[in-house]
Amino acid sequence: MGWLADETGLERTAANYVPLTPLSHLQRAAHVHAGETALVYGQSRVSYAQYHDRCTRLAAALAGMGVTPGDVVATILPNIPAQAEAHFGVPACGAVLNTINTRLDVETVAYIFDHGEAKVALVDSEFLTLAEAAKAQMEGDGPILIEVPDGEAGISASGRHPTYEDILAEAPHDFDWIMPEDEWESLALNYTSGTTGRPKGVVCHHRGAYLMTMGTVISWGLRIRPVYLTIVPLFHCNGWNHTWMMPVLGGTVVCCRNITAEAIYTAIAQEGVTHFGGAPIVLNMIVNASDADRRAFDHTVEVFTAGAPPAPATLEKIEALGFHVTQVYGLTETYGHVTECLWKDREWNRLDTAGRAAIKARQGVAFPMMEAVTVLDDTLTQVPKDGRTQGQIVMRGNSVMKGYLKNPTATAEAFEGGYFHSGDIAVQHPDGYIQIADRAKDIIISGGENISSVEVEGVLMGHPDVNLAAVVAKPDDKWGEVPCAFVELKAGAQVDEAGLIAFARQTLAGFKAPKAVIFEELPKTSTGKIQKFELRRRFKTF
Repeated sequence: MGWLADETGLERTAANYVPLTPLSHLQRAAHVHAGETALVYGQSRVSYAQYHDRCTRLAAALAGMGVTPGDVVATILPNIPAQAEAHFGVPACGAVLNTINTRLDVETVAYIFDHGEAKVALVDSEFLTLAEAAKAQMEGDGPILIEVPDGEAGISASGRHPTYEDILAEAPHDFDWIMPEDEWESLALNYTSGTTGRPKGVVCHHRGAYLMTMGTVISWGLRIRPVYLTIVPLFHCNGWNHTWMMPVLGGTVVCCRNITAEAIYTAIAQEGVTHFGGAPIVLNMIVNASDADRRAFDHTVEVFTAGAPPAPATLEKIEALGFHVTQVYGLTETYGHVTECLWKDREWNRLDTAGRAAIKARQGVAFPMMEAVTVLDDTLTQVPKDGRTQGQIVMRGNSVMKGYLKNPTATAEAFEGGYFHSGDIAVQHPDGYIQIADRAKDIIISGGENISSVEVEGVLMGHPDVNLAAVVAKPDDKWGEVPCAFVELKAGAQVDEAGLIAFARQTLAGFKAPKAVIFEELPKTSTGKIQKFELRRRFKTF
């Protein structure tokens, strides 16, 4: 076997082995890019030296509150500087970051607080009543709430809790960051949209996030000092890990609290935004902006989009405006995007607009940090790469979660056969590019948000006049898809569409409630199972 059989003296040491972590990016940037602008929000500008210092003081403040390595710190924050700082400051004290969707209902937030065992929660003042109500539902004390007012948005502190800036002001500047001893240590906890009941807690490690940041640099062709606009919520897969990535290049993160066409155009024109990610609804927003909201700019803006493929007409219009769009695909369980529709210039530039749009609708091929992304049938056999045969998208690689928190059964099922099973049904083209054909588990993707049809159906079935309910995705020009309910009423029922939607909104977050209700007898199999495919087929002819 030669000399490799004896590797005495070739062991790992502090000199030649350091666990991979995105925390290293900001540690380096604090020196290499010290004077460069790290964060922009309204009139606020923060350099990398200041960014690092603020994250250091956040880590110190949390440690001073009793947060110890392995504890969970939650956030209920929009895309503001405190949310970006939490991505470094929380793990810098050894804690695990749990970013919570600001659009969730009280009961779900209470469940996440309890299941994740959050010790502290950083909460934007706009969402403070949500956090307080969730905490009140818990049996224990729940997390300590730290209020984050937003002066740029005119949102003041309530006075009921310590504020973010106050705890930073009182914290020391010399706290030693607690770097992971093992890159497999947990970095983040993100909850799924609860497609089969309660949301599942996805646990991600330092190694996966680090390699996601490096893989994205390659796939997006990023160069030194890009300017990134936070359209993707930082509570969605940690903003696809882009905030952890930007210090690698000394880039600038431009925070965007409220996503409007005016805000996007202004950021591009005034701040020189070069990159952003977003759901197709964002593309529609840009294309359909009024003249008053538009701003002129003279550079190409690179866009990653994920979710339902943009309509060909939208792609044609947005690229004429100076945006270059690339379709990507991923899940919470994969830290965000893990495939890209990598463009083949020589083959595809010759196509007409419709042909190029059809290609751009594909979810594509694996990012560099992934070992494999493919489509298998129910026996875990590769489906023919003919663009027609359907199977499930499966993947393996460094940016796959550790597993589901406190749910070893679900974790084992997700990893059956040595792959992560996405639950998404797709075909694979002869060149290996995958393309989603349908959604398993009846997930509806509306404006980038995952909605469980099962959850919506469960709420509708709680109405005294409802006999049966089935919810499917209805195409929508603005949101991509919206929930549409097909409802079979009981004899003598009086409820109408508006009443049933209002009933659903009493329990569900607004984006989950059905946007349309169709009353009729539902199609069923001989065993009584509702044939949802028949309902979906209706929208192909509407």
